[in-house]
Amino acid sequence: MKPVILFGTGKIAEVILYFLRHHSQRQVVACCVDREYMPGTHWQDMPVAAFDEIDTLYPPETHDMFIALGYQDMNALRAKKCAQARQLGYTLASYVHPDSGLPLDCRYGDNCFIMNQVQVHPCVTLGDNVFIWSGALIGHHSSIANNCWLTSSTNISGNVKVGENCFFGINSTVGNSIQLGASCFIGANTLVTKSTQNEQVFLQESSKAFRLNSRQFLRMSRFDDL
Repeated sequence: MKPVILFGTGKIAEVILYFLRHHSQRQVVACCVDREYMPGTHWQDMPVAAFDEIDTLYPPETHDMFIALGYQDMNALRAKKCAQARQLGYTLASYVHPDSGLPLDCRYGDNCFIMNQVQVHPCVTLGDNVFIWSGALIGHHSSIANNCWLTSSTNISGNVKVGENCFFGINSTVGNSIQLGASCFIGANTLVTKSTQNEQVFLQESSKAFRLNSRQFLRMSRFDDL
């Protein structure tokens, strides 16, 4: 198993580095970013290299890479860096937490990140570069296309087809047997029950502030009476 080069030095990279170091057999030996974003010569006790020289310092014949970026530009930036790494000859590693609960028949592509305690039913297919955070649910016979991001507590029902580059906010829900177009933004706490077109946005309004402040509310509700 080749050692891994991590692309990224942001918050998402820090989370992924934690899991690779503490919950995998993969050794992360360095990280890289585009030259103009280098934070210095070291990050998290690892050397930092510019992406334009990474294949010379850490050749793809002896190293794999993981693109540890967020969902910027509807996941397009992460997808772009995946393509560039592949062009350099790197194999993109995927990370599946040992306690993910992923079924044995689940197929997934490269540069996937699947956190612990997800709920994925049998007969599910995941594309390349799909990130799934703890608590997310994907129902049976559903497919998630490339470059999607499922935040914690996302709920995808059974027999759903999700297009490429979609984002799902926390506690969002998608109904059974529908198709989502590419690059859809499904906001936190939303419910989608009909198939969508490409690039649609679904949002749920934030709860309104109550007329009383917290101290007044506690006195009125007797919430503190234990």
